[in-house]
Amino acid sequence: MDDVAITVCASAEIAEGGKGKRFPVLLHGGDATGFVVRYDGVVYGYLNRCAHVPIELDWEEGSFFESSGLYLMCATHGAVYAPATGKCEGGPCTGARLRKIAVFEKDGEIFWTPDDYVRPVLA
Repeated sequence: MDDVAITVCASAEIAEGGKGKRFPVLLHGGDATGFVVRYDGVVYGYLNRCAHVPIELDWEEGSFFESSGLYLMCATHGAVYAPATGKCEGGPCTGARLRKIAVFEKDGEIFWTPDDYVRPVLA
């Protein structure tokens, strides 16, 4: 998987504190999703899975931030996560973390890179 970069979307699609973008991944051979958001000018990527209970965070596709735009929030149990670290700052999993996915921006696009845990969906 070295040097594999998979396009998520155009950089312009991810606004500061706005909607994120989901993308398909394989997790232990099963279907899952990752997501990217922009916070403090930086793009962050995480596995779309709450640290409390393994369910997706967004309450509507791409809606990961709570109303202030300062935290990512699990729509089911209200756990709130710091966007820059993925650390749960409040709720039923305080201190736990979202699983990071390596992301980067280049030439106006956002990419993610697989690792030993999160793999690309095979075409």
